[in-house]
Formats: sequence, structure tokens, C-alpha cells
Amino acid sequence: MAARTKSAKDRPSYRCTECGWTTAKWLGRCPECQAWGTVEEFGGAPAVRTTAAGRVSTAALPIGQVDSRQATARSTGVGELDRVLGGGLVPGAVVLLAGEPGVGKSTLLLDVAAKAASEDHRTLYVTAEESASQVRMRADRIRALNDHLYLAAETDLSAVLGHLDAVKPSLLVLDSVQTVASPEIEGAPGGMAQVREVAGALIRASKERGMSTLLVGHVTKDGAIAGPRLLEHLVDVVLSFEGDRHARLRLVRGVKNRYGATDEVGCFELHDEGITGLADPSGLFLTRRDEPVPGTCLTVTLEGKRPLVAEVQALTVDSQIPSPRRTTSGLETSRVSMMLAVLEQRGRISALGKRDIYSATVGGVKLTEPAADLAIALALASAASDTPLPKNLVAIGEVGLAGEVRRVTGVQRRLAEAHRLGFTHALVPTDPGKVPAGMKVTEVANMGDALRVLPRRSRAQAPQEDGARR
Repeated sequence: MAARTKSAKDRPSYRCTECGWTTAKWLGRCPECQAWGTVEEFGGAPAVRTTAAGRVSTAALPIGQVDSRQATARSTGVGELDRVLGGGLVPGAVVLLAGEPGVGKSTLLLDVAAKAASEDHRTLYVTAEESASQVRMRADRIRALNDHLYLAAETDLSAVLGHLDAVKPSLLVLDSVQTVASPEIEGAPGGMAQVREVAGALIRASKERGMSTLLVGHVTKDGAIAGPRLLEHLVDVVLSFEGDRHARLRLVRGVKNRYGATDEVGCFELHDEGITGLADPSGLFLTRRDEPVPGTCLTVTLEGKRPLVAEVQALTVDSQIPSPRRTTSGLETSRVSMMLAVLEQRGRISALGKRDIYSATVGGVKLTEPAADLAIALALASAASDTPLPKNLVAIGEVGLAGEVRRVTGVQRRLAEAHRLGFTHALVPTDPGKVPAGMKVTEVANMGDALRVLPRRSRAQAPQEDGARR
């Protein structure tokens, strides 16, 4: 007797829990989002359907005849956020702002909601994680009260859509997309099906009404945006809100932007009265002193297109244990270890290997680009010899394992920022290009040339470093 063939309804189907891609057979890796181990069985195989041609809503036009004025950005009232967005919020755009808990996402968006609200442009702030009274208390604290800012506490998607019909806002702020659910979809809030339904409904409403939408998103413990990857594909702009909760500095980075560049960074300062934009944040990363201190060196880092002057500090002490400590804060441990090896082997500074070494940045800034290598190496050498570097000196350059100082991008922009803040001397790789007038620039090809900036009296204090000056 022939075996009965299973119908398409009985055959299992598989779906990626990250992006929602479906298939009729199991795969170890999703071909859509390239994630491993995310394809799971969820039900019958998808039926093959065909769609017939239908009536078009608007006729296709030559691209030159399309009116681009409908996509003109409107300012949010917060200059630093406008910088990252590319000028402001475009009507119909959906923006996802993700960050760690307590970093200040709700505070920033409540401030944006109040400043963007006007008689002609109402703003609706929907909170799904707090009560309306809690948000009102925060609004009182940061002075974010506006007669055209409407507040609602809802966790039901249909209720949120009802508020849109009643208020007719130009800007919607939803905090957060993972806590709103639709009763017509199975699954807990934050699941793939719920997030896809909530995001899809709000995106359709935004496009139909020409309403800008700001969505708050959660992140995982690794710092990635929580929820299905499909959410990042659906929205127009993805912003990452970063910052150490123990520091005042907050950074907004563009991860995806359909209306502008993704290499801009907005700087904010979080304080008791709320959050304010920093047009000149370099002051947070510097310690002003009358006299230079051993173990400190300044550099200029690029956050996107933005140059920021930052301070690197190092401290070396005699170790009391067989394995000396290596502690870093704001710096990559691997980069600091590489600079220690280069100083010992190429700079002939042997005192570092047997001492506890502590290195950090000022103001909570994180230096990850290789352009800070030269400043890290000079700060370590200055700490080892207990001799300060010259005053008003900045060091810019990548250091290789052979001891050479390599060129980095944006040297002219970095020097211009250092000169604007009053620094008069800079160490840079060879061929830096146009130099600001009145600034003394020393080109160094290797660590031996760079270490010569240490005063000569340090040689008598640390005879083991003589090889670095020969």
C-alpha cells in the first residue's frame, strides 16, 4: 500500500527568530541575517501564493518630476540630535533610538518632544514603561512642559492608534516598542511577532499621516539592539545612545540613516536638570593645570567627523606581586599592552615590565582608534621616567610593532581643533599636510624620534631608557 503523501498544511515550516525569514526546511544558518542557530520550527509550510495586478494608488513619474519638498527635514529643537539626523526629522520617518537602561533615552526624547511641539505641530508622547504621573515628574524636573505636548500611558497597540486619531500629532514618541503589544497577535510583548506587528502598524501610520516617529528600543547585555533584526530593517533611522552611567558624557551615533550620513556623532551632558547638547565637548575630557604632570599626554580623536581633544593618563608603581597589574579605563587593554611591548623592545624602556601600570582617560571618553597610540606610549614613557611632557603638547599617530609612527586620517582637522583650543605644539606622523598658522608641528617617523620630546633631565633619572634617545 502506497504511503500517503503529507499535504502542505501538515509539513513543518521553519522561521528565523532574528529576522523572520521562513523556509520549508531547517538550516543551521539563516541566509537572510547570517545568524547561527536561529532557525526554528513553528508550524505548517507556507502556502505558495500569487498576486494579481491591481489598481495603483499613484501613477509612476519621472524621478525629476517628483516633489522632494515633502521630505524636507524639520528641526527637533535639539541641535546635537539634528546633527546626527542630518538636519532634523523628515515627515513620515521612523527613528529607532537604542541604549542601555538608565543612560538617558527617555530624558532626551521627552526634551525633544517638548521642544518640537508647537501650535501647528502637536507631539504625542506614549509611555508603556512608566505611568503618566512619573513622566510628568520628569518633565517638571527638566522643564519639558508644553501645552501642545500630549501624554498617554498605553501598552495596547489599538489604544495607541486611537490616540493618533484623536490627537493627530506631527511627532510620535513611543517608549518603548518592546513593551507595546497587539491583542490580535499571539506571544508576549517584545517577541518577534509582537515587535513586527507593532512596528509595522506604526510605520504604516507614519507614512500615511506624514508623521515622524521616535521609537525607544532596548539593548542586550552585549550592547546590541534587542529584539528581531527585522526591526532595524523596517525603520528609516537607527541611533545608538551610549555613555557610562557614572560619567556625564552621552553620545548619539548614527548606525543607519536613509536621509543622511552615518558618520556624525552628537554629544550631550546629563545632569540633575536634564540633558543638554554640547557643541564643544572637549572641556569634559581635559584637566586644566598650571604646570604639566608626569604621565599625562593629550591627543585628538575623531568621533565620526567630529574632532575631540582627550587626555590620556598613566601611572606606574612598584609591584608587590610576581605578576604586575595592568589596569585600563577608557582604553583598550590590547592597545595598551602593545604600546608597553613597543616601548620595552623598540624604546629600550625596561622599567615597565616589572611595575604595576594603570592607564585611563578623563571624562568618560573611550579611545579605540589607533590614532591615540602615540599619546598612550608617551604617557607611559612619561610615567616611567617621572618626567612631564612639554606644556600644550598633543600627540597624534598610530604606532606599529616595529616602532614606526604611521599616518592617520583627518590630521589637518585634528590639528585645527587643537589649535582652536590653544595648543601650540603637536607630534604627528610625517607629511601631515597644511598646518595651522602659529602652531609648531614636529614630524616623527618612529618612537625614538617621539621620545626625544621628554626633557633631557629624565635621562639621568632613568638610565635604562638611554637607548630610546640614541
